[in-house]
Amino acid sequence: MTIAKKIEKTLEKSSWIRKMFEQGTRLKARYGDTNVFDFSIGNPNLYPPKEFQTALEQVAAQQEDWIHGYMANTGYPFVRQAIAENIKQEQAADLTKEDIVITCGAAGGLNVIFKALLNPGDEVLVTRPFFVEYNFYADNHGGVLKTVSAKEDFTLNLKAIEKAITEKTKIMLINSPNNPTGQVYSKESLEKLGKLLKEKGREYNQIIYLVSDEPYRKIIFDDTHVPPIFPCYKNSIIATSHSKDLSLPGERIGYIAVNPTAEYRDKLINAMSFTNRTLGFVNAPALMQRILPFIQGARVNINEYQQKRDIFCKGLKDIGYSFTKPCGAFYIFPKSPIKDDVKFVQALQEEMILAVPGSGFGQPQYFRLAFCVEDETIKKSMSGFKKVYDKIIS
Repeated sequence: MTIAKKIEKTLEKSSWIRKMFEQGTRLKARYGDTNVFDFSIGNPNLYPPKEFQTALEQVAAQQEDWIHGYMANTGYPFVRQAIAENIKQEQAADLTKEDIVITCGAAGGLNVIFKALLNPGDEVLVTRPFFVEYNFYADNHGGVLKTVSAKEDFTLNLKAIEKAITEKTKIMLINSPNNPTGQVYSKESLEKLGKLLKEKGREYNQIIYLVSDEPYRKIIFDDTHVPPIFPCYKNSIIATSHSKDLSLPGERIGYIAVNPTAEYRDKLINAMSFTNRTLGFVNAPALMQRILPFIQGARVNINEYQQKRDIFCKGLKDIGYSFTKPCGAFYIFPKSPIKDDVKFVQALQEEMILAVPGSGFGQPQYFRLAFCVEDETIKKSMSGFKKVYDKIIS
């Protein structure tokens, strides 16, 4: 064996998302892009907003004045201050640059947080269904991902969470708007969650951190409001990126924001500055950092995503599929017409439709569809969805 045994085992059960994406690449090469309906991966298909292009040109024109040297691990101070000023109102908190760490996207941010907080055997609690990479992020740093069921509409199941918290619980991880369901957690449920974490922290004489993964915060529909987490619980941390709201996934740029009222805030920031460096990120890309102050508050045209969602939802509903209409993100998570979601996804594949089985998100009997694709791709896929549905339920 040439690679680590642990990685060898992990590769055997690696992400269904990537498996389906790679299958899509093979099918497109064989049958042509327009004949394959690939809903496997959340890769934004909208161009970045005009503000990004303008900022990119402006910053690039200034590069003769740069010294391309090292920076603080937490990022450029002026960039962190711009972010803090932008999210003050959103989080109803008096943030400064000292509360911000610029990261290589939300994935990098979560790894930085987990490395800073987790001792071997500490548990990271998350609601099912969940983004499968969380499992690997926790494991990277000696943690154990522990999952609990959501309610039928994929909102927080506070009773299940309460039962799952133990003396080993170090982090409660939430993701709203959620991948894969598109659900948004209400202010009331977050306030109750904050109260629960406070009570359980007292019971076990430890801090349980609330970590919110928020790359989809600005991808919301129907006047939905994504409540801030800082007012709900003081020991809270946000990890986010501009991969979705600015359509910049390839740039790997995001940040961590720590609640300024958190206990041991300074120690937290110092720890994350250190883990940002020692995990090998060191700091986020300098060019993208310089652009961020110019594009705070900008986002892609959400109306386009809402139109895609509505086309998809209507088509699936008319056929007979059952699902909770997503309030945000760009995913639909329908119920599989048969118990075996993997078998159902394989049946879809025969019609050149690529979806991800719910088992890949810890929720069997469902499947995920990413609607960040061309409208025509959604429309043309409907005959295949109907053919498979009719065949299975007949």
